[in-house]
Amino acid sequence: MPTYARLPITLDRGKGAWVWDTAGKRYFDALSGIAVCNLGHAHPAVAEAICDQAGKLVHTSNIYRVDLQERLADQLCHLSGMDNAFFCNSGAEANEAALKLARKYGHSKGIHSPKVLVMENSFHGRTLFTLSATGNPKVQEGFEPLVDSFIRVPYGNLSSAHEVNDPDIVAILVEPIQGEGGIRIPHEDYFPGLRALCDARGWLLMMDEVQAGVGRTGAWFGFQHSGILPDVMTLAKALGNGIPIGACLARGTAATVLTAGKHGSTFGGNPLACRAGLTVLDTILNDQLVQRARELGERILNGFKERLVQNSKVIEIRGKGLMIGIELNLDCSHLVGFALEKGLLINVTAERTVRLLPPLIMSDDEAAHLIASVSELIEEYAAH
Repeated sequence: MPTYARLPITLDRGKGAWVWDTAGKRYFDALSGIAVCNLGHAHPAVAEAICDQAGKLVHTSNIYRVDLQERLADQLCHLSGMDNAFFCNSGAEANEAALKLARKYGHSKGIHSPKVLVMENSFHGRTLFTLSATGNPKVQEGFEPLVDSFIRVPYGNLSSAHEVNDPDIVAILVEPIQGEGGIRIPHEDYFPGLRALCDARGWLLMMDEVQAGVGRTGAWFGFQHSGILPDVMTLAKALGNGIPIGACLARGTAATVLTAGKHGSTFGGNPLACRAGLTVLDTILNDQLVQRARELGERILNGFKERLVQNSKVIEIRGKGLMIGIELNLDCSHLVGFALEKGLLINVTAERTVRLLPPLIMSDDEAAHLIASVSELIEEYAAH
């Protein structure tokens, strides 16, 4: 089905931060498959783990215990402060699980039509439930009627959240940084304020870490920059470095809501995906890539600011770790095709923001190449 406006190249192989198309042309991947390949392409540890596991056991039903799934849950809970995990296959499924959990939590409190507070310009997935939670009318168009369970407020505006007074609200679903919304980073008091609001009103604070999680922002999870703990956290993308896996983690009361028979997945948490997930976490830990993402992010952000500070077309350069956005004062959607010609894979989101999500394994020289090539690209595009 023509659900993608595909670019006119076919990628054939990759290694580290680079990919090659079928014609042999090389590209620097500054997108990492949209924050998926944090360890780059063809990482030897991940490749070896997948091959080894495929020769042992790829899939078994969740009606049996899965050792690798239990080990991955333990590791994620240790790193995040959560109590337990449900495994699925994607970010949308992880957010779907979180939203179902919130509804079940609301019903347990005697609320017959539970609602969730969500944010403008957010993105949570393309299932009907997560699409309804998403704050982008363009991706919702044509799929009405949407699920009527959401109240929307501006992202980053704490007073707007406080002003909502609906007795049916049971949770807040929010991204630590809005990725699809244009790399939007709220003020440092925003998430502590949301945490206090949820505590005061008996709501669950649910963090969508699908894009920001697993080291991307220079912390294991984006919420950790704020010194708070959510009640629910969702993951996917980078957790498997390309092997499909998602997770919905919970703690405290939220960890007791979903019980046997209330939710499930045929493929979720299968041995192959969990082996990949464990290998990803082990590699990030052993190679100290969370710290590396933080250091590289600061260097790249400063490099862009030095290079582009005088460019009249650049509104703002912002980022945290290796989640970086360069907002222009013009529609730069065509910049993606222009970048291909120069051997660079980037993305434009919210029409005016160049989104960069390079792999955490970049070398210093590759980081310098990213700064120079993207700056040159923007300068040439802006000039024309």
